[in-house]
Amino acid sequence: MSNAIAERLPTDLVTHPGQSLEEFVTFLIADQLFGVPVRRVQDILQPQRIASIPLAPPAVRGSINLRGRIVTVIDVRVRLGLKPIDFEKGKSIGVTVERGPDLYTLLVDGIGDVIGLTNELHEKTPRTLDPKWREYSTGIYRLKDRLLIILDIDRLLDISYEPKAA
Repeated sequence: MSNAIAERLPTDLVTHPGQSLEEFVTFLIADQLFGVPVRRVQDILQPQRIASIPLAPPAVRGSINLRGRIVTVIDVRVRLGLKPIDFEKGKSIGVTVERGPDLYTLLVDGIGDVIGLTNELHEKTPRTLDPKWREYSTGIYRLKDRLLIILDIDRLLDISYEPKAA
């Protein structure tokens, strides 16, 4: 991870020993901290070669071979309505998640930590959040100096789904 990315990640994440925790893998997209449940994550990797898929939707960057399995690569920036980054070979970060029997790799700007947070800290997604982001969120956690947006993996990976217009 580059120093610039590491400097933007929270360093004061405190778990709550003895309490019921939900664990999340965290990552950055456009300086915003996002998380997905750790139980859905299969791997963190640096895709070396992404094969393009002709006529695929814009969010589908292509596919990779992960230990003999074909994995669809999704550009999370595009899904969230942001400008895609031209990921350089060896510098892109992928969070591989499962959806049913299939695996998908989410291209993200930078990877964070695995953190455990109590369910009491979970809040509904605020109405002030970008409408497209709100559609892909299951809620938020307010950390000391940041907002952690929890992504709805199933909705994010449903390429046929498009959020309602604001």
